[in-house]
Amino acid sequence: MENENASRLRRLRKRMVAADLDALYVGARPNIRYLSGFTGSAGHLLVEHSQVTLFTDSRYTVQAAEQTSGVEVSVGKRDSFRDFLASLKERKIGALGYERNRLSLAAFEGLEEARGRRKLCAQTDLVEELRVVKSEAEIDAIRRSVDLNSEALERVLRAVRPTWTENRTAGELEYWMRRLGAAGSSFETIVAAGAHSALPHATPRNERLGKNRFVLIDQGADLDGYASDMTRVVSFGDPGTEARKIHAAVLNALEAAVATVRAGVSTRTVDQAARKSLAKEGLESRFTHSIGHGVGLEIHEPPFFRRGSDQALRLKAGMVITVEPGVYLPGIGGVRIEDILVVRAKGYERLTKTSPKLRIL
Repeated sequence: MENENASRLRRLRKRMVAADLDALYVGARPNIRYLSGFTGSAGHLLVEHSQVTLFTDSRYTVQAAEQTSGVEVSVGKRDSFRDFLASLKERKIGALGYERNRLSLAAFEGLEEARGRRKLCAQTDLVEELRVVKSEAEIDAIRRSVDLNSEALERVLRAVRPTWTENRTAGELEYWMRRLGAAGSSFETIVAAGAHSALPHATPRNERLGKNRFVLIDQGADLDGYASDMTRVVSFGDPGTEARKIHAAVLNALEAAVATVRAGVSTRTVDQAARKSLAKEGLESRFTHSIGHGVGLEIHEPPFFRRGSDQALRLKAGMVITVEPGVYLPGIGGVRIEDILVVRAKGYERLTKTSPKLRIL
């Protein structure tokens, strides 16, 4: 029976044939992991139609052998990228593809120096487009990450006090992620209280959480390479009638958007459902970002829900996405509520089990 990595390589090679490529150079770490299983920080993958070669250095001799199967491992004594380039000169490759959106200028210049008479062919998202639809094994990995992330929040909310700072709270969340088994956080944890929560990507400060105001928490765990992402809002005591109305409006927008999710639906449809819901409360203009993004080996990956884009995508069964409407009122505060969903043929599976309701501590 074909294993998952072999299946991924087979599908990639079909795409390479369609793109008239003899080989593809893969330098992005998530893509290397996806195709070979290798997780080291120094790796370069050359995918040809007859073989796959991983170039790394002596720090990863054992790790590369343990993590890969059906991959030729080339362990060099110097920079693994230079080893790859030296090997490239000896191979009969007419058309070499490379990841144009993942390559540094220095790496591109190295490819140019080693190209000889071969053709360099810029490719965009050749591997990422394979990653868009997850296998059930990947979905299960993300589900475990989501569950761990939720448990970390519960552990912190049992102990947190209004005298804690945003920074301490973020640190406690990341501590519990690791204690529960994660490699760490999948992005920089956001904890923002009061007016600071009006910044969609606020950086935690050494300021107390305080009472009777929003505390926005946006967190994600990295478990076995797969990311999770969740945003919730809590308050120490009642934040007031107007604040509760804003939270209710965002919660309604979340549910309106989630209700549209199924295979075949446009990303624009999901986005517009949230905006129409917020428009009823006069808050649409305060929703300043897109409704969501894909999640997997990276915290932000295709499909991307680009607000106002004419290039809306159709959702496919097996995609894992976030849905995260928000309202931000400068000088007052902000609310964002974010869940992770799996797109299914006739609907969706909600992986996030933590209640999205405003939590009064």
